[in-house]
Amino acid sequence: MTKITGATLIARSLKQQGIDHLFGVVGFPVGPIAAAAQEEGINYVGMRNEQAASYAAQAYGYMTGRPGACITVTGPGVVHGLAGLANAQQNCWPMILIGGASETYRGGMGAFQEERQVLIATPFCKFAHEIDTVERIPYYVEMATRHATFGRPGACYLDMPDDIIGGECELDDIVQVQRVPEPPRTIAPQENIEAALDLLETAERPLALVGKGMAWAQAEDEVRDFIDRTQIPFVRSPMGKGVMPDEHPLAASAARTLALQQADVIFLMGARFNWIFHFGLPPRFSPDVKVIQLDIAPEEIGHNKPAEVALVGDGKSIMTQMNQALEGRQWFYPADTPWRTAINEKTESNRNTLQAQLNDDQAPANYYRALRDIAAWMPENAILSAEGAGTMDIGLTMLPVSNARSCLNAGTYGTMGVGLGHAIAACVVHPDRPIIHLSGDSAIGFSGMEMETLARYNMPAKIVVLNNGGIGPGMPEIPEDPMMNMKPNALIYGARYDKMMEDFGGYGAFVTDPNDIPKALDEAMAFDGPALVNIVISQSSSRKPQQFAWHS
Repeated sequence: MTKITGATLIARSLKQQGIDHLFGVVGFPVGPIAAAAQEEGINYVGMRNEQAASYAAQAYGYMTGRPGACITVTGPGVVHGLAGLANAQQNCWPMILIGGASETYRGGMGAFQEERQVLIATPFCKFAHEIDTVERIPYYVEMATRHATFGRPGACYLDMPDDIIGGECELDDIVQVQRVPEPPRTIAPQENIEAALDLLETAERPLALVGKGMAWAQAEDEVRDFIDRTQIPFVRSPMGKGVMPDEHPLAASAARTLALQQADVIFLMGARFNWIFHFGLPPRFSPDVKVIQLDIAPEEIGHNKPAEVALVGDGKSIMTQMNQALEGRQWFYPADTPWRTAINEKTESNRNTLQAQLNDDQAPANYYRALRDIAAWMPENAILSAEGAGTMDIGLTMLPVSNARSCLNAGTYGTMGVGLGHAIAACVVHPDRPIIHLSGDSAIGFSGMEMETLARYNMPAKIVVLNNGGIGPGMPEIPEDPMMNMKPNALIYGARYDKMMEDFGGYGAFVTDPNDIPKALDEAMAFDGPALVNIVISQSSSRKPQQFAWHS
């Protein structure tokens, strides 16, 4: 009889489920899992912090369609990894967090880093369970994979005690499972499809809201066909960026307030009426707006705002139904209607408002001036990772993304610190595409040591930091008595994050004059490895003035 260890069996089980990368931080007791993963043909990416490793795993899951996997040590390691678990669950991204645990026979004794890990992970995921025998490892990995990808995708947790990792079983005793197939693609009743089109056809001011659910469903071709056929204006969510090209003539994001407030029919495509879309409620939306809601999760229908028509199922399949049903209709929304004209005029007005900032060469740069050059430099097929408050918010309006699943950001949970983990995952999943990470100087501090990870694996991510010395604008200088006189949000203005990158062997550039931005960016792109361009921006720079306080 031939025996197999728990470490090898969990690595083999992950491989069976189509997971070919593993992120993590090794130590007691998960080191053998990382070593076994490499022996089984899984690429192991060792990172500097469990939070960043878990952020990488969940972004990997979103981009590949199979769960991203992350290993952490016991106790504090699992607690750190919960950050990515919670973020994945809120973003509806598939991942599996595998936490090392103290030995089963020492439960409750106060073992090294002993913690009630299944209990604390449960509120943050779809499925959590301790692996209780070596033989049943494949069963639990299969179950976690299925829960993570079927229905609304999300996070799963598996607890791996030390004696299960190092334990053995006979090959003949292993519980046999199959590879989890791609999730079933469910469709909507045809009468609901027709009802949705009937409602859109009678609308005077229709608007589509495109969310990351359509990106997850790989429905970008179907969404583009539908928008082009019907000529309905659209606004995308932050993570829905790229499902429709930013430069599309029907994009209404630059006139977002007008579009949301005045639409009489909303087609909510794979997005949620949570804080990102202002709960679907006044004053952001008309009190009388009617909603067509497309979502994979039945329980999401009518959440915060009743739906006139429900389309429950897979985004790609349902949009295929919608396009097929359109073939029998001679209807589209003309360009010369008052609605289309109002959106176009507001879009042009808002763009003109920014023109002075875009052309302002005064040093240090304002946000829009810096982002103008970054947008011109960014390759069309780039993956964009963005984080920070003003940096991310303004950056997502300025930087073009034309491909689905190519924009990674703080997302539904609004998590800071995700950026470098996301960038590392993008380097792994898309080694043939440029990876651009845009960060504020506060955000880069959450996981800045992952620059060393980028350098160690020679991942050629290009990082651009917009540095205003704070969580928001800081202070020009650190005061003599910082405990008493420093603003709570202040950081060192002009801190040399570029020097950190240089010390790890990457390329670094420090820019104080906006006219020097293009040269620094070009040199970063030409460098064969990771690079960081640190751009000092004005502490008086902010987003364009907002009409109402609730716009923010």
